[in-house]
Amino acid sequence: MSKRVLLVEDEPNIIEAIRFILSRDGWSVETHLDGATAVDRIVAAPPDVLVLDVMLPGKSGFDILKEIRADPATAALPVLMLTAKGQGRDRELAERYGASCFMTKPFANAEVLKTVNALKSGAFGRV
Repeated sequence: MSKRVLLVEDEPNIIEAIRFILSRDGWSVETHLDGATAVDRIVAAPPDVLVLDVMLPGKSGFDILKEIRADPATAALPVLMLTAKGQGRDRELAERYGASCFMTKPFANAEVLKTVNALKSGAFGRV
């Protein structure tokens, strides 16, 4: 069974940590650094799970999430939103725009792995 995750994140330390955690569990981890071109990348080859940072260069994770939810081809894609802020407003926006799950940085490695696997199996609906 395919286990492909696309990580849209611009912080090298976060990218390496998530790549390590997930690839050890058999996930194929692809990364994308730029918010401005992220939607094109997602639509071109939809992953099994999308891990999406809120603060990105070019376009915010919230704007990306709104766009993919509006496209029937990607509307049901499981999305884990990551944010460094963790403020109530960020969580509310993630819910409003249709994130499947929401996690603040710093995060526990085991929590990321558990959440991504749950999203793949359909255990989460939306936040």
